Amino acid sequence: MISYDYPLNERVRTLLRLEDLFARAEFFATQSHAMDHHAALLSLFEILEVASRADLKTDLLQELERQRQMLEPLRHNPAISEEALEEILRALGSTATSLHELSGKMGQHIRDNEWLMSIKQRINIPGGACEFDLPSYHYWLNMDEEVRRKDLHEWLAPLQPINNGLRLVLKLLRDSGKTTRQKAHQGAFQQMLAGRVAQMIRITLDKDLPCFPEISANKYAINIRFTSLGGTQKPRSCDINLEFDLTLCNF
Repeated sequence: MISYDYPLNERVRTLLRLEDLFARAEFFATQSHAMDHHAALLSLFEILEVASRADLKTDLLQELERQRQMLEPLRHNPAISEEALEEILRALGSTATSLHELSGKMGQHIRDNEWLMSIKQRINIPGGACEFDLPSYHYWLNMDEEVRRKDLHEWLAPLQPINNGLRLVLKLLRDSGKTTRQKAHQGAFQQMLAGRVAQMIRITLDKDLPCFPEISANKYAINIRFTSLGGTQKPRSCDINLEFDLTLCNF
C-alpha cells in the first residue's frame, strides 16, 4: 500500500514538509559517500528555510499541551488501554520538556556558523558549490566519512527536539481519523464534508494500481482525480474504477 497525505491548513503543510526534510537529512547523513553528505547538508539548509517561516516551538508546545489535556481524563477508562495511554502521555511529557529546554531561535547554531552560511549562499546558485567556488567545502567533502558524519550529527542534533515534536504531533493527527473504504468511478471521487472538519486527508491505495491521486479540497467538499503517468511521463486521466482508503484526520 502507498499513502498520500494532503494538508488542509498551512500549519500541517509546514509540519509535513519538515517531516520529509528531516527524514531525508537523517537518511543521507548516515550514508558514507560525499554526495550523500552533500544531499544531507542541502536538506539541513532547507529545514532552516522552512522552519524560519513559523514559530514552530510555540505551535508544537501548544498542541502537545492540548493533547495532554484531552488524554489525561481518559485514565482508568475501561475502554482505553491504560498501557498505551501512559506511553503516549510519557511521550507528550518528554517531548514537551525537550522543546522547553531549547533556547534561542531554531537553527541559530547554523546561522552563527559563517562557513556553513557561506556554503548555503553559494548552493542557492545552480552549480555554485563547485570546487573552484568553494575549495573549503570540496576539502570537507574529501575528508574521512566519519568526520563528515560527526559534523552532520552535530549540526542536526540541536534540531532533534523539533523533529521529535512534529513527528509526535503528526502521528497523533494521522491516528485521529476514522478510515473508510471508498470507490472511485472512472478515476473520479467526490465527497461532501457536511460540516465535518479535517486538518488533513490521508489516502491509501494499492501501490500496484497504475495511478496516483490529485486532490483538491475545501471546507465543503473533497475532490479526487486519479491520474497515471503516460509513456512520456506526462500525467493523464486514469479512467478505471478503483477502491481506496480515505481518512479524514482532525484533532
